[in-house]
Amino acid sequence: MPRRPQRDDRGQATVELALVFPVILLLLLLLIQVGFVVRAHILTTHAAREGARVAAVGEDPMAAAVASSGLDPRRMDVERSGGDAPGETVTITIEYDAPTDVPIVGRLLDDVEVRAEATMRIEG
Repeated sequence: MPRRPQRDDRGQATVELALVFPVILLLLLLLIQVGFVVRAHILTTHAAREGARVAAVGEDPMAAAVASSGLDPRRMDVERSGGDAPGETVTITIEYDAPTDVPIVGRLLDDVEVRAEATMRIEG
């Protein structure tokens, strides 16, 4: 009976890894980018709350929002609405263009606009 040659499977795992690795790397970079956008959203929410708190006591909400957030002020738009008299409410709305600059993934996505709003009662 003739002998069949044995199959050599030694390189199979290496080839499979080489095929799957780029997909895993892309998913990891996408996850990192999502983390940066979530961080920007949290900082924008914090900046809106801080701006509303400062506006409620009669100071400049823009300066407080920019100083407290750690976000790039050139990408931030702060809007104040509401009354000026004690007992009324003031609303601070912040829109921030979160950059998508993670390698590879950032080029595939546009910048993400994050929006936060906070309302507080004006102190007397």
